[in-house]
Amino acid sequence: MKSAFSHYAAMACCAAALLAGCSQQSGAPAPDASQQQAQQTQAGDAARNLDTYRQLLRIQNDEMAVTMGQDIVKRFPNSDAAKEVQQTLPEIEKRYSEASEKNRLASLWLYQVSPMAGGTQSTATIANNRVQLVLRRHTSWGQSVFLYGSKPGFVCHGNCAIASTVDGKPMRIMAFAPPTGEPALMIRDDKAFIAMLQKAKKITLDVTLADGEKKQTLVYEVGGFDPAKWVGVGKQGKK
Repeated sequence: MKSAFSHYAAMACCAAALLAGCSQQSGAPAPDASQQQAQQTQAGDAARNLDTYRQLLRIQNDEMAVTMGQDIVKRFPNSDAAKEVQQTLPEIEKRYSEASEKNRLASLWLYQVSPMAGGTQSTATIANNRVQLVLRRHTSWGQSVFLYGSKPGFVCHGNCAIASTVDGKPMRIMAFAPPTGEPALMIRDDKAFIAMLQKAKKITLDVTLADGEKKQTLVYEVGGFDPAKWVGVGKQGKK
């Protein structure tokens, strides 16, 4: 009887040892001191960066908020900080992207008021490959719209029709070369062109350059035009 009891006790001890071994193998090893320190440091960094992100949101600094938010998600992907950032970051990224594009389009335009030929002119200019699209008001010459390039200018005999697209929609715009010989093409109906431009995002104009009669498509992203910055110049004479 005693022998049988000892046999069963030994078996029980072996079973317990096996279970303990399995438990140790299935569980992740406890982090050592250096790993614990690294985890604490990472958690502290995530918390501080999250606090900065929150402050940037409060002051509506979208540019820096996007940068900080993306950094938190990349460096601490499984943290509570990353989870919180991901709740607001997509909206901030979208808003910042739209604002950046709006600013880019606005920066394509140059507005100037200056003396010109015994009067004063106000211009709004956007350039493409050294060919400028110019909206002009002049106290003596009135309002005009024209393309201005480099000599020898453009091929246009009398009236010429410029094949164009406005936001992808094809159209033809009538123009003429100035009799004074400047390297320009004057748009016939400036009022209609300006009204169209104010509603457009992109205008393309197919022109022929006099230098070698090279055909060129001019592309103007006009969506950033600000009519308020194209100031008036007082009483204007007839064109």
